[in-house]
Amino acid sequence: MGQLDGQIALVTGGTAGIGLATARRLAAEGATVYLTGRRQDKVDAAVAGLPGDVRGVAGDVADLGDLDQLIAGIRDEAGRLDVVVANAGGGGWANLADATEQDFDEKFDINVKGLFFTVQKALPLLTEGASVILMSSVAGINGSPRMSIYAATKAAIRNFARSWALELAPRGIRVTALCPGPVDTPSLGGFREQFEKDGASERDVAVPLGRLGDAEDVAAAALFLATAPSSFVTGSDLIVDGGMAVRA
Repeated sequence: MGQLDGQIALVTGGTAGIGLATARRLAAEGATVYLTGRRQDKVDAAVAGLPGDVRGVAGDVADLGDLDQLIAGIRDEAGRLDVVVANAGGGGWANLADATEQDFDEKFDINVKGLFFTVQKALPLLTEGASVILMSSVAGINGSPRMSIYAATKAAIRNFARSWALELAPRGIRVTALCPGPVDTPSLGGFREQFEKDGASERDVAVPLGRLGDAEDVAAAALFLATAPSSFVTGSDLIVDGGMAVRA
């Protein structure tokens, strides 16, 4: 028997990286998983490569119409949600001096607005005792040169977790922020190249465990937050960063 047998889960941004690994882990534990992504071909490929009962829905979390269709489909097919992993988001470099209005709007639209309305629109389907996992980042805890916009969006998500944990506690709904450090996924961009160029001592300064994280590291943490062993955990951060935040 799986830890999530009979449960219904939603993973946004589930076609690659952390989202895909999380969808795989939840499905392997018996959940029916709905995953989203902006491109239909990516959604179809993700669903085809995953075990268990996984259903794909193409859409953009920053588009409220797409979110309405997503939630309506889950309501009509499953009638409820037991786990929500609000993972869809984006990063990228942007210096304070060079950042544009487009840089600002794009990051806040998907990382903050999209996450906010994903959870808001899922509220009517959330069961008593449901788990809502918000994908933040260690960047939302530490200062991040050239990433201040991204870091600010992830700091906002950490506050959503605290505020919503209090607001939803009467329904028994737990809300947590999952905060990865640098994870070896396609979105990591230039950090991977710099990390590989650094010597061992420099890597240890950046990440005390001396390696990049893997998407499965974060997926394992998401599974913990989705299941009974974390039943007394809410309103807090789970930091999965190889010790990076300790160095801050």
